[in-house]
Amino acid sequence: MKRKGICYDAGRVMMGREWRPVFDPEVVHRELEIIKRDLHCNAVRICGYDIGRLMTAAEDALAQGLEVWFCPELWDSDERETLDYVEKAAASAERLSSGRQNQVVFSVGSELTLFMQGILEGGNVFERLAHPSLRERVKAGKHNAPLNAFLAEANEAVRDVFHGKVTYASVPFEAVDWSLFDFVCVDLYREKRIKDQYTDLLKRWFAYNKPVVIGEFGCCTYRGAGDAGGRGWDIVDWTTVPPKLKGEYVYDQSEQARELSDQLNVLDQAGVDGAFVFTFVQPPQFQDEAEKQMLKNVAFDLDIVNYSLVKSSVEGRHGTFYPDVPWEPKESFNAVAEYYAAH
Repeated sequence: MKRKGICYDAGRVMMGREWRPVFDPEVVHRELEIIKRDLHCNAVRICGYDIGRLMTAAEDALAQGLEVWFCPELWDSDERETLDYVEKAAASAERLSSGRQNQVVFSVGSELTLFMQGILEGGNVFERLAHPSLRERVKAGKHNAPLNAFLAEANEAVRDVFHGKVTYASVPFEAVDWSLFDFVCVDLYREKRIKDQYTDLLKRWFAYNKPVVIGEFGCCTYRGAGDAGGRGWDIVDWTTVPPKLKGEYVYDQSEQARELSDQLNVLDQAGVDGAFVFTFVQPPQFQDEAEKQMLKNVAFDLDIVNYSLVKSSVEGRHGTFYPDVPWEPKESFNAVAEYYAAH
């Protein structure tokens, strides 16, 4: 596997909620240093909404010798707004790639059938996922024509201003016209429903005779999270105060570690060009002091629904293993580090 990667959130924004409320360039620098030196990554997929943040993180990553997959994400906007945003981000990314085109890959979008308005019914990603027409429309493939029309327009606009390699991060049910792009990239979580067929499913993307990269994969931190895959986060009822688990779930770092080691081995044996573990860090998403105090009082470990390789401190305390950052490495951190170091 040529690209040993990790996803790094510079601040995704969903329905007005900031996934990384505090963006400290010094912390970002230190985390990227740990990603390169201790996690043994050679590539990082930097995702987020604010282009300035993406640039700050990308410049730092490049300076430390990491390949950067530059992934701007504007969620729940219409096609025109999304296209304008992507083109603006590509123009910024061109400044990064000048003289080092082989070190920066630009993504024109991520899972747009779900995260952009206009392809499926619904005003936001949750409405689209819950809409009665979702299954029928996807099964019939009705989403593919408008998706590929947008991707063709976005690809052309991006290549006018960005001269490095370009890709798109798809979901498995999207039939993408991969002739447009330099890499085939799919976010492919393993779950119970497809676990036995996971390796065979991968063959579908090798048919395009282009490097295949897994843009996201992983699992949460509880027993049974491996079976839940990309839907592992959906075990909390956030409508109650304080939030409650929807059932009996046991926090378990070991399952996450085993699952990631196994998935990396499967992907490596299948011959993928690269893979990006989802994700490095998921900081607490406190929006105000009242919410911070409320979440401190939940009856379960909030890290249970995190895909991250490190466990953030709800109280903001710094770690013991790395005293200059507000988190501790989990068992999954060590598992991924060991695999990347050995391969």
